[in-house]
Amino acid sequence: MESNLIYRHSVVTRILHWVNALCVFLVLMSGLQIFNAHPRLYWGEYGANADTAFIQIGSGHAPGQKAFPPWATIPGWQDLAGGRRWHFFFAWLFAINGAVYLLGGLVRRHFRRDLLPTRAELAPAHLLHEVVDHAKLNFPKGEAARRYNVLQKLTYMGVAFVLLPLMVLTGLTMSPGLDSAFHILLDVFGGRPSARSIHFICAAAMILVGAIGVIVRSHPVHCALSLILTLFGIAVLFIAQNAQSKSKFASV
Repeated sequence: MESNLIYRHSVVTRILHWVNALCVFLVLMSGLQIFNAHPRLYWGEYGANADTAFIQIGSGHAPGQKAFPPWATIPGWQDLAGGRRWHFFFAWLFAINGAVYLLGGLVRRHFRRDLLPTRAELAPAHLLHEVVDHAKLNFPKGEAARRYNVLQKLTYMGVAFVLLPLMVLTGLTMSPGLDSAFHILLDVFGGRPSARSIHFICAAAMILVGAIGVIVRSHPVHCALSLILTLFGIAVLFIAQNAQSKSKFASV
């Protein structure tokens, strides 16, 4: 019996995607650890306790209260220095891995051939039709299922060429050392507090896009299993790191 299974991505692309998935979870959880140290977002060049925040998660008056629970952060206890080490390591791994994927996509013309929407696809009537189909969970079948639809294309391009570059650039802008060498970063984003806010908002947008992608996929069970496997791998890393830290404290 002939198999109808279609491999849309190569083995290398799948490996890069899995590395990205692992990095995203670890960068997110360590980022929440860093955010817990000061769960307030500001806009402009100034941002401290005395300044007015435009976003605040949790109560700023309850002692010891954090914006996110311990199970959502790496490390699971309050450790700003440890969170930064995890965040910076996997953020650079994520950036390098993403750059390799983007370069490969440009060389193989993957973005132009498979992801660049046509004028017909960008027509308002066609966009509305795609939105309605997705809302009704009417997914393409047959030959149409082998290609990205316009909503997938726009989302993919938006993440790859808008959200990810913004996250990298705003992350670099929060580094005082890089600011001194590339002062233009502060001018572009209007200050380090603004860059931190944009960084957080872009991360939240990426999580939202990923969650919606899992929900509306034509094979949600497969997506859920993949997500569970990724979370299991992160849990193993977290438990190992937690055990190592406890043994270190016990030996002191």
